[in-house]
Amino acid sequence: MYVRHWLVFRFNSAPKQHEARVKRVQEQVKQWRADGCQTPMCTARPGWSNISFRRGLYKKRMRNIEVNLIDILSVDTERQVVRCEPMVTMGQVTACLNPLGWTLPVLPELDDLTVGGLIMGVGIETSSHKYGLFQHCCISFELVLADGSVVKCSKDENPDLFHSVPWSYGTLGFLVAAELQIVPAKKFVRIEYKPAHTNKDVLRMFEEETNKQADNQFVEGLVYSTDEAVIMTANMTDYAEPGKINAIGNFWKPWFFRHVETYLKTGPGVEYIPLRHYYHRHTRSIFWELEDIIPFGNHPVFRYLCGWMVPPKISLLKLTQGQTIKELYERYQVIQDMLVPLKDLGESLQVFDKELKLFPLWLCPFKLYAWPGMVHPEGGQDEMYVDIGAYGTPKQPHFSTIPSTKKLEAFVMKKKG
Repeated sequence: MYVRHWLVFRFNSAPKQHEARVKRVQEQVKQWRADGCQTPMCTARPGWSNISFRRGLYKKRMRNIEVNLIDILSVDTERQVVRCEPMVTMGQVTACLNPLGWTLPVLPELDDLTVGGLIMGVGIETSSHKYGLFQHCCISFELVLADGSVVKCSKDENPDLFHSVPWSYGTLGFLVAAELQIVPAKKFVRIEYKPAHTNKDVLRMFEEETNKQADNQFVEGLVYSTDEAVIMTANMTDYAEPGKINAIGNFWKPWFFRHVETYLKTGPGVEYIPLRHYYHRHTRSIFWELEDIIPFGNHPVFRYLCGWMVPPKISLLKLTQGQTIKELYERYQVIQDMLVPLKDLGESLQVFDKELKLFPLWLCPFKLYAWPGMVHPEGGQDEMYVDIGAYGTPKQPHFSTIPSTKKLEAFVMKKKG
């Protein structure tokens, strides 16, 4: 797939095919109308192929529409815009843009996250405290609507549709192209690791670094216990101090979250990580989910001999997953992100601990802009939020998937999250 994407972009073949592919989507929608609109439509992308561990049963009872749009169409450095089809992945984006000296302001971590998924759902990265969510870096969208027409929307053209597409989960139309803002990139990211050993220090340091928007391009926190965390701040640079470059993405390297954990013992530190390695730092271990799948995966012997084989594609895991394993995941695994105001971080961590007792937790701050649309701050003004990500097997004895998740959801709603 990597070679295919490189060849397509190199020989500029994707734009020539794009119009024909969109027409094919329109034909299918018009045929659905001719057949009497008997069931709702959805994309024909199989449930096992997306990055979520969830399998959408709705696809079996809906009209499946083939939307085979997987290419980067153009890079316009004068307008500072990249035009993509919806199934372009973040791995494609960095492989294409970074060698050209460009990047996205907000570029979510995992390789297989798609442009369409991040627009229709939510996309976040450690630069979101400066730039907002993935949707806030979008210039325009092109959609095929339920009448078969193609509509383009932006802040100035069909603005009501433009602001309604993010978080709509594909309910308004089929996304067929998007223009995204790009910004100049540099070779490395200078990252500072700052350990905290009390709950008070964790909250104080994270909020302080988040609010230094002029000084920190990236802010992230990994929480390892109720009182211990490592807060990371980072900035792009073309210069790296000799001996401090860490190509963390190489297959023989320790998993990033385990590497970060060492700073709890060694104290503060500074490294220089190649930009693309930084963007995909959590890919090799799927954050820390791979530890449940391959418990010995971070052992040096395994990394050097077999590290080139990981991570297994989540789509491959789902495709080969039996019913029993699927039920075990649903019963004992949690993959949840709580998006709450930054001022409620302390209480939110307490609720996570009470219901899940699961570590590490991922902390990622983001600015929620008071734009029109599905999701915006309750007070009508821009507000700083934080994404708390819980991934893995809860250790809380009373954990039960549905009741515990409902309690978390009730808390989030109470906090206007």
